Parts: sequence; C-alpha cells; structure tokens
Amino acid sequence: MRRPPPSIARLEPMSHSIAFRSFHGRPKAASHAMGLMVAGLIAGLAVAGCSSAGQPAQSQALPGATSSTAPVASTAPVPLPSPTPTATPTATPIPTPTPGPAGFSATGSMGAVRNRHTATLLLDGRVLIVGGSDDHGRLTSAELYDPATGKFSPTGSMAHARDSHTATLLHDGRVLIVGGLDASTTKVVYLASAELYDPTTGKFSPTGSMAHGRGALTATLLLDGRVLIAGGYGKLDEVYEPATGKFAATGSMVVARGYHTATLLHDGRVLIAGGEDFTFLSEAELFDPTTGKFSRTGSLVHARGNHTATLLSDGRVLVAGGWAGSRAILASAELYDPASGRFAAVGSLAHARYSHDATSLSDGRVLISGGIDAGAQSLKTAEVFDPSSGSFGPTASMAFDRWADTATLLPDGSVLVAGGVSNTAALTSAELWWP
Repeated sequence: MRRPPPSIARLEPMSHSIAFRSFHGRPKAASHAMGLMVAGLIAGLAVAGCSSAGQPAQSQALPGATSSTAPVASTAPVPLPSPTPTATPTATPIPTPTPGPAGFSATGSMGAVRNRHTATLLLDGRVLIVGGSDDHGRLTSAELYDPATGKFSPTGSMAHARDSHTATLLHDGRVLIVGGLDASTTKVVYLASAELYDPTTGKFSPTGSMAHGRGALTATLLLDGRVLIAGGYGKLDEVYEPATGKFAATGSMVVARGYHTATLLHDGRVLIAGGEDFTFLSEAELFDPTTGKFSRTGSLVHARGNHTATLLSDGRVLVAGGWAGSRAILASAELYDPASGRFAAVGSLAHARYSHDATSLSDGRVLISGGIDAGAQSLKTAEVFDPSSGSFGPTASMAFDRWADTATLLPDGSVLVAGGVSNTAALTSAELWWP
C-alpha cells in the first residue's frame, strides 16, 4: 500500500464551488463560485440485470411505501425497432473459483494505486480496470483482473490520462471509454475524446470524439447497441454508434445536470434521475431511443446527487443514498415504477452515505458498500437491499473503508471491490464479497 505525504492539498472543483481537498479528496473548506463545473466523484454506475426483451413487471406495493407526487400519467413506451444484428463473440469459459465464506475476503491487489477509475466485466469473465488517479495525478494505465487466479496483470494503456470517465461494454466485446478529466493539474479540462479497448489485442485505439468535453456524465448501452451519453453539465446529449465509430447529437435533456444516474429499463427507455445543476435536483426524465427525445416523468421524493440507481429484476429502479449539500447526506431510498411513472419512499439505509457502490446481485438483491458518511469519513460498512421486503439488512464489512472505488458482479456471483481512497491512504487493495 502506498501512503501519500502527510499533508498535500490540491484545488479541485466540487459542486459548483471551489473546494480545498486533502489527498483523500474530501472537502476541507469551500466557497461557492457559480459556473464552475463539478469534477469530483462518479460512482461507477453499472446497468446490471437488464433484459433485452419484455416489459417491466407490475410492481407490488411494499410495506410503508409512500408516493412522492400526485399520480403521473404513464406514457406507453413506443415499441422498439428490431436492432441491427451485431456479431457477438462467444465468451471464453473460465474455471469457477471455489466460493469463499460469506462476506468480504482479500484477493490480489492492483498494480497501481487508483481511484475514480472504471471497472468493466468482459465477455470472458475478466475485469478491465481503466485509468483513475493516484497520489501524483491521472493515469493512462489499465489492468485486468482474472477471477480464475485472483490476480491483476497489466494491459495496454490509453492515449489520454483520465479519471471520472465512463466505460461501457459493447455488444462485440470491446469497451468504450468516454470523457472525464484530463491530466492537467493547473486547470479543469474535460475531455471530448473517446477510446476503444479490444480484449483480443489488449490495446486501446482512438475512436470518434464527442462534440464537447464532459465530466460527471453517464454512458448507457441501449438495446440496439448504441451508447447514450447524457449530462456532464450540458443539455446537448449524444449517441455513439459502434458501426461508424462516431458520436451524433440526439435530443436534449429537459434539465441540464451532472452527477445524476442513468438506468436502462426493460422496455429500452433510459431513466435519468437527480444530479446537480447549480442546485440538487429531484427532477427525473426518460429517454426514448425510438424518438431520440427526453420527456419528464415523476420526481424523486428527495433531491439528491452522487447517489446510485439500480435496476431490479421486476423492472423497478432502486435509488439509494446520495447528498444534497455538505450537511445533507442521505440514508433514504426510493423506488421508481415505470408502470406508473412515480417514485415512492422505501426502507432507509442504516448508514447515510454518498459516492458509494450499488451492485445488483444474482439473486435479485442489491449490495450497497462503502462511500462517505455525514462526518466526511469513508465507510467500510455494507448493506443488502431485499426487494421482497423493501428493506436493507446488514452484511459483513470490508477490510478497508473506501470510496471512489468500483464494485463489479462476477459470473460466479461474487462482487469484486477494487481501489479507491480510505481515511488513511489511497488503495491498491481489492476484496471479494460472497453472498
């Protein structure tokens, strides 16, 4: 484990204010300056458990659930056109590791300290770790985690150092890396560039660039293989077409935002929820890929940013935690029902947290881990949400408190948690959570 010098401060933008941060990245003091874009955290938002067909199942009322708004008219989704077939490589079978004891256990460590990186499950079962930051700046390097050996190994490097970017697995097995913050240490520069990682060669190559640089953005794989790029403090959203390697403009969001969530629904639409735009947002909207347009849907019960949004097996979306200002760290959670277009409150987290991870598990539950609490301390605690009861329950804690890390569901049902920053050091360590 590498430990940074005991006192290092750097100036980074956060929540439209100038925030002095320690190497841990937590704010020490802040003074607002309108117009300065946020360049803080992106809790890796993964769309797990999505089905390529079918409508969302009718939800059932949960004990104690309350509606956030008056009834919202539900617009029947437009049927999706048949996607153009794309060649999908066959995933290489890998040996199944022997399951560990329930809870967290150690696995191999990364080759580099990194936080605000991305982690993407490849078709062959390995996990691609890309970019992020260490004690000295942003990284171009990448590495692969092999569940069969429990070890990380280096792979090709990106052309541009970046953190707070997105990484999306395409239908053909390649990984699209988009946007984020560049290597500059003197000013905030959001990248418009994108790169593709090819697992067959272990190399990155350039692809088309976005119309403008973005940070605090989301990237969502659509059912037809395209990728929706949304937000990052702009309403001019784009769609990436893998067949041409180019980005094209699409409809604009109703509300400009960053640090929001974007979740692919079972019917192919994308739910955009919360985030920040000079204030914390409760507004939500839906993107319809058949029309290329955004439209309003019901609002969140609580305005929030740096939260998580996870698709459940019945088609609803769990929104958990987040923050609405330095003194408003949230333990609340809510469920979005696509059938009614409304959010409703549901059981609360035991620990208020933001910049945490939320991972959809093989059995339909959701693992919540890490993050930052109301005392600006990173957390090692974890909780599990059970959709059948609408409540959160305890599970074992991690060996290290951490935030700005990643959590990835592996084919064997375990969850790989990697990197991030703890209260005492930046981390190379990784852990596996077993149900």
